[in-house]
Amino acid sequence: MRPLTAHVLKLLADAEFHSGEGLADALEISRGSIWHAIRELEALGLDVYKVPGRGYRLSQPVSLLDAAQVEHYLGVLAPRFALELCTSVDSTNSRLLARAAQGAGAATVVAAEWQSGGRGRLGRAWHSAIGGGLVFSLLWRFGRGAGALAGLSLATGVAVARGVEALGASGIELKWPNDVLWGGRKLAGILIELQGDALGPTVAVIGIGINVRLSAADHGRIGQPATDLAAACGAVPDRNVALARLLTELHRTLDAFGENGFVPLRTEWQRRHAHQDRRVTLSLPGGVTASGYARGAGEDGSLLLETRAGIQRYHSGEISLRSASDGKSKAIQAADERR
Repeated sequence: MRPLTAHVLKLLADAEFHSGEGLADALEISRGSIWHAIRELEALGLDVYKVPGRGYRLSQPVSLLDAAQVEHYLGVLAPRFALELCTSVDSTNSRLLARAAQGAGAATVVAAEWQSGGRGRLGRAWHSAIGGGLVFSLLWRFGRGAGALAGLSLATGVAVARGVEALGASGIELKWPNDVLWGGRKLAGILIELQGDALGPTVAVIGIGINVRLSAADHGRIGQPATDLAAACGAVPDRNVALARLLTELHRTLDAFGENGFVPLRTEWQRRHAHQDRRVTLSLPGGVTASGYARGAGEDGSLLLETRAGIQRYHSGEISLRSASDGKSKAIQAADERR
């Protein structure tokens, strides 16, 4: 998104009519430049009404991210975070990985209104319309090596569930290893990338994408059962409030995880497990499948699958999870991608 387009978006965010002349005067540019900016906003998925004699307006208000507001809602935790709010990036994870290489401190956050190359696990694309989602990445530093951080994605899921419930939702479920569900539909996804030495220290870049308000077009692009905060909370929350609530819970949960690992969080994860004690089929690389009953997560974050041969452990990898009922498998999209 061009800087000019971002300025026009800020002026239109209230969803009131603004004349082309008024917009041009406010930004000291030509009306032709305003027209090109409107075209770019439409290309990015925003509905812009154009009425002769009245001007332009968005179909719905957009709550744009604002660092001062996020810090206000963070309260006493605000000084612990370093916020970088971007209008447009290729990927918040990629941006933060670069910041980490430059020595960025723990609790550095990169959030964006728009990602041109948002990605999920295994290279899958991540779609989020402007104002319709919340995409951000959080940097966390651990003294231990990556091998000692098993269960980090599950711990992050617990934090996201807590944050969403702090916004007014209830009944949030977790799908192993990286998805957050409401009503059986995908609400949020997590992508974690680690850097560091085998024995530590380790840098974790934790990417989170959460649906705030999905349009019909958004549902079509996602291509799997999805839901949003508007449905889960009964109203569209302010995105600055949502980001602050999520960061608050992430800070609390990651602090605890850094001290004691996944074990103290395991009971809560099990309670939220969407497939607990249900018969499932795992599709593994090479076309291999494994069927059994999902018995939750092990102390190392692995999926525990009860088969005829006993309890088997499966770790994060190219695994898709399918729910099986009455002897037939009903496909559910892969859980380990950011949506």
